[in-house]
Amino acid sequence: MPANRSHDWWVQALHDQDAARRTADQGIFDWACFMCQQAAEKALKALVQSRGGDAWGHSVRELADVVPGDITVPQEVRDALPILDRFYIPTRYPNGIDAGAPAETYNAADAQTALGLCDKVVRFVQGHLPEPEAGR
Repeated sequence: MPANRSHDWWVQALHDQDAARRTADQGIFDWACFMCQQAAEKALKALVQSRGGDAWGHSVRELADVVPGDITVPQEVRDALPILDRFYIPTRYPNGIDAGAPAETYNAADAQTALGLCDKVVRFVQGHLPEPEAGR
């Protein structure tokens, strides 16, 4: 089993969440949405690893399925996950959307939605991380 790097995943999740806020404030909405997905992914990986599990992949919906059984992922968090997953590829690649460039497709409302969903995931994970990770 690989070393437990849950703290590293958690620190990076918080960094990505902050980067998402900053890029949204700068009007870079496609990248803000992607960074929200990344923050949620890394937060869930931190949670799984903090409990001795091993988490691979990029789908936050699938990562929630490997959260240890003693932790219940609330429905409001589960509902956020497929939406966040949709920000993984289409926000970066023109062939991930029907037409146009991602930079011209995503808007402030999309970024605000992504930020809110990301916040739900991060708060959920924070509530289940052992100290000192959760306090950072």
